[in-house]
Amino acid sequence: MAKAKSETTTAAEQPQRIPAMQRLLDNHFLLLFIGVVVPTVLYLLWGVMELSQIPIAE
Repeated sequence: MAKAKSETTTAAEQPQRIPAMQRLLDNHFLLLFIGVVVPTVLYLLWGVMELSQIPIAE
């Protein structure tokens, strides 16, 4: 018996690997998380740097 068309696969029909950057940009919750965390960390570091530059009172 001959194989049905759906059972045979060719190189063109193989699922292609999705690039990493596309997977990253398609993940909305990860983008939201990065968009909240990065500014928070930067502002915290900026604040610590500013506090470390204040002279100690005598």
